[in-house]
Amino acid sequence: MSGHASRLNAITQITNRAPKECSKTKPLTDIWATDVFGLAKMEEALSKNAFKAIKNTVTTGAPLDPATADVVASAMKVWAISKGAKFFSHVFYPMTNITAEKHDGFIITNPEGAAITEFTGSLLIKGEPDGSSFPNGSLRMTNAARGYTAWDPTSPAYIMHTANGATLMIPSVFISWTGEALDKKIPLLRSNAAMDKAARKVLSLMGEETIAPLNASCGAEQEYFLVDEHFAHLRPDLLLAGRSLFGAAPAKGQQFDDHYFGAIPARVQVFMQAFEDKLYRLGIPAKTHHNEVAPGQFEIAPYFESSNVAADHQQLMMTLMKSTAKEHGFLCLLHEKPFAGVNGSGKHVNWSVGNATQGNLLDPGSTPHDNLNFLLFCGAVIRGVHKHGGLLRAVIASASNDHRLGANEAPPAILSVYLGDQLESVFNDIKAGKLLEKAKGGLMDLGLSQILKFERDPGDRNRTSPFAFTGNRFEFRAVGSSQSVSGPLVAMNTMLADSLDWIAERLEAALANGTDKTAAVIVVLKELMEMHGNVVFGGDGYSEEWHKEAVEVRCLKNLPTSADALPEFKAPEVIDLFVNTGVLSKDELFSRFEVYAEQYILSLEVEAKLVIDMATTQIYPAVTQHLTHLADVSQTLSGLSLSLENTDLNEAVEQANGMMSAVKELKVALAEHNFASTEEHMSFSAKTLCPLLLKVREHADRLEGMVADDLWPLPKYQEMLFIK
Repeated sequence: MSGHASRLNAITQITNRAPKECSKTKPLTDIWATDVFGLAKMEEALSKNAFKAIKNTVTTGAPLDPATADVVASAMKVWAISKGAKFFSHVFYPMTNITAEKHDGFIITNPEGAAITEFTGSLLIKGEPDGSSFPNGSLRMTNAARGYTAWDPTSPAYIMHTANGATLMIPSVFISWTGEALDKKIPLLRSNAAMDKAARKVLSLMGEETIAPLNASCGAEQEYFLVDEHFAHLRPDLLLAGRSLFGAAPAKGQQFDDHYFGAIPARVQVFMQAFEDKLYRLGIPAKTHHNEVAPGQFEIAPYFESSNVAADHQQLMMTLMKSTAKEHGFLCLLHEKPFAGVNGSGKHVNWSVGNATQGNLLDPGSTPHDNLNFLLFCGAVIRGVHKHGGLLRAVIASASNDHRLGANEAPPAILSVYLGDQLESVFNDIKAGKLLEKAKGGLMDLGLSQILKFERDPGDRNRTSPFAFTGNRFEFRAVGSSQSVSGPLVAMNTMLADSLDWIAERLEAALANGTDKTAAVIVVLKELMEMHGNVVFGGDGYSEEWHKEAVEVRCLKNLPTSADALPEFKAPEVIDLFVNTGVLSKDELFSRFEVYAEQYILSLEVEAKLVIDMATTQIYPAVTQHLTHLADVSQTLSGLSLSLENTDLNEAVEQANGMMSAVKELKVALAEHNFASTEEHMSFSAKTLCPLLLKVREHADRLEGMVADDLWPLPKYQEMLFIK
């Protein structure tokens, strides 16, 4: 079947598709967390002493004794089997952004040869997958395969259902046999512990006596595209690279803004409801779904949760999104830029810090005391972003996210902080020393009295800011849609811990000199803003003026590509940050650079191979057919003493030759392997491979507008984006 025939067949199958049969969704109260072995289930299944012990572990991080682990394991097995499970799996998150599973059966045989089920505390606590194929960044020798998974009791076990069964899934960490972190969960847990420790110092100095464990919270807004599987199967680039490497812009894209928040297509609505029912059964609080800006683009946003659980849920959400989409005849694209010329997809990470006694410490509150805590924690964030902006850019670096960052749809690759007009004014007053004199009632002049009236929305939102305060949290807007949220959360928690330690040291010194609490806070914040206030910016982050000012005047880093950003993992200040806080050792940190750099290089090499293959075996043959047909027609007309305008023919020949010439250049570049360092290889990929990919595409996309539609082999943008 020709390419065009395949396209027509796909359109026919889509438009004639019978609606998927679906049952009415059950009430939320009937399905919420029914597939989760959380504290509520544990309280029903365990003795009072066992439940008290596991609850203490979950809420405070206290160690769990082996005897209690045995009791929990037995109850977990009984519950899982009652849900249809025959297998269990330690779920872990290697440094590749994927979710990894190894399934083991509950089954063992007794001496009589009968099959029985077994699941002990030791099996619950520790697993031993073959970790040889997971990238480790030289943390292990090449001949070392041993790796351990260890149960994380702070994230609840759950049941994953398939068409013919169920599996008990146990969220776990993944470590080498020598103890190095090989995953994304261990650094996240360590970063939260470091933040908790530093925050307690500050709160104690502020006179707080009862301080519950502090935790970061996260709510991630997930954007994605849906493409019918009949189109996707005809696009090798979508299947293997997650984005369209070729495709001319359709006559209509998103210029009318008629898709954003518009009526959700019926078929997509059915998918969304099925997907969200699965999320509710797993205790994942999906709260919002809607059409996004680009045609074929959508968003789902959960309610905030503790950072560790939120990160696990985000991974699970991406897995379920893809599998549910497949059930409904879609391919779910999580790539940051699957289609050129329309908005790409991000994952805005809403982040805050708090506990049960002091509440959300990034909420301004309504009392002077609360405001002081808020100002300190907000100031700590400002310092962290300024001091470690390069790190924040590095943790969201990928070949796919490079297509978004800096474009006029996503935050730039320069990290700045947006506070809103009112809050920015308060911090500017502090920097200028306008709040150093006491006013009546012990309040500070202007600033604290001003912030007492502070509304949750301190100003209009700034969509051009990569790191924006949004009333009671910060929104890290530069995170890519396909990325794990763990990396950004680790960076934010760790930089906050470092800044809070810095604040505690200076606050303690000021208080020791007899300065009253309020004045001490202002003195510390004044010093902080003098050193780090340059990172606060409320204007247009897309503008050329800001890019120039940020680098030349404010000395902020502009890291446009992953090749520029990833070496930040090896910067001395980043090494000091992670080593001093105990979040990552130097070797663990460097391993992340090696893994992420390798992923970047390999991603671009895959795209290069796809471009060569598709241009050579699909697009060029279609073009030659078209040219042959035009030449035959021209010759026939010439025999009739008629002439055909040859402009289009000549242009098509020129573009075809240009495309194949660029393909030849790309082949030569792809064969280059003589690099002195990983950094040099990444730079070559960014500066040589990427422009050549674009060069081939430019010719091919022009040809799409010239070649007869009945010869073009690939589904076009207008089909993939608009036919659902």
